[in-house]
Amino acid sequence: MIIVDSALAKRAADGAPPIRVGMIGAGFMAAGVVLQINTAFRGQMQVTVIANRTPAKAVQAYADAGQEGAVICDTAASLAAAIEAGKPAVTEDPMLVATSPHVDVFLEVTGAVEDALPLVLAAIEHGKHIVLMNAELDGTVGPLLKAKADKAGVVYTNVDGDQPGVEQNLYRFVKGIGVRPVLCGNIKGLQDPYRTPTTQAGFAKQWGQKPSMVTSFADGTKISFEQAIVANATGMTVAKRGMHGFTVEPGTPITEAAKLYDPEELISGPGIVDYVVGAQPGPGVFVLGTIEHPRQKHYLNLYKLGEGPLYCFYTPYHLCHFEVPATIARAALFGDAAIAPIAGPEVEVVALAKRDLKAGEAIDELGGYTVYGEAEAAGITARDNLLPIGVAVGATLKRDLPKDAVLTYADVELPEGRLVDRLRLEQAAMFNLKSSAA
Repeated sequence: MIIVDSALAKRAADGAPPIRVGMIGAGFMAAGVVLQINTAFRGQMQVTVIANRTPAKAVQAYADAGQEGAVICDTAASLAAAIEAGKPAVTEDPMLVATSPHVDVFLEVTGAVEDALPLVLAAIEHGKHIVLMNAELDGTVGPLLKAKADKAGVVYTNVDGDQPGVEQNLYRFVKGIGVRPVLCGNIKGLQDPYRTPTTQAGFAKQWGQKPSMVTSFADGTKISFEQAIVANATGMTVAKRGMHGFTVEPGTPITEAAKLYDPEELISGPGIVDYVVGAQPGPGVFVLGTIEHPRQKHYLNLYKLGEGPLYCFYTPYHLCHFEVPATIARAALFGDAAIAPIAGPEVEVVALAKRDLKAGEAIDELGGYTVYGEAEAAGITARDNLLPIGVAVGATLKRDLPKDAVLTYADVELPEGRLVDRLRLEQAAMFNLKSSAA
């Protein structure tokens, strides 16, 4: 951010036009992004168009950020006219955003998988940088999308501000000072795989969020996607299905909670992604690193990081939409991704039964009533034909399954003709994974 703010200020001083952002979604987080851009980055970047199924929500997002007079557009020509006239534009057709020449950066903020895919692919084809506030999409086909973006010469990235981006920043810092990261971790306040939109309705209402969204936070699906993204960006893996997920007494300092990890397990392998429940500072992130040089160990002990062999670094917060504009600027000005896959998938998120399921039932939305997600090594997911939760939604069960059973492709009938299934096959072939959908 320190370099980004200077670069943005210089561009504005030099009279360069603002970075133009086209956004898909106008929900809780999306509205926060518009507000942040309009208040903290005015003149440096602008949201030129928002696509949303309910245009009134997009109009309201603009209004709440101080922009009145939004124009609703239903054609490429009307969209171009509105933007060229300096009017905030709204459309029900997200493909207009993906293909508009008046958009430099395509920001996806829906959390959808199947519906988002054609838009992201079109935006890549039209030369737009891809910024995702969509861990579900990234954790399902991110490595393939990154490869397609690389081929097109555009940046593909998830966002800073959300935990994966903050973890990646900390990972890069730790690695940059010569300490080898061996664990990237997330700090949670709650983990209960059996939470549902009913149990989370009150919390959702309090904060103006969707019950299914906050349920995916509580039931472990979201953190599994987040840590899968980090694994794919660092080459790390998971210690076991579902990660260790240690629970500590509320308020335990993360520096103390980190002592629960076995140094030998971390140091001898590629490193792991994980999480801790109950530690402070929450909801922050942490990285455990190690270093071999005895003199450097002496210095780290002097600087109050202890005697090792594991050293705990942490960031005490994540600020979600506040840091999204910095991600946009990093992509547009420096060609730098906040966090993106470095190769093929290392970790997947597989679906488990939230309750006893019956043949003929359809799997509902993420954060719903039927399944929850757990992180699993990609090789095991492919070997055992496990069902990624990102493709599970809408599938119909062929047989009864007990609570906590991990679903496989053999257990379900997938909807026909989906893009996500074709891209999963393409991703498996590209990175030499046995095709789970075959």
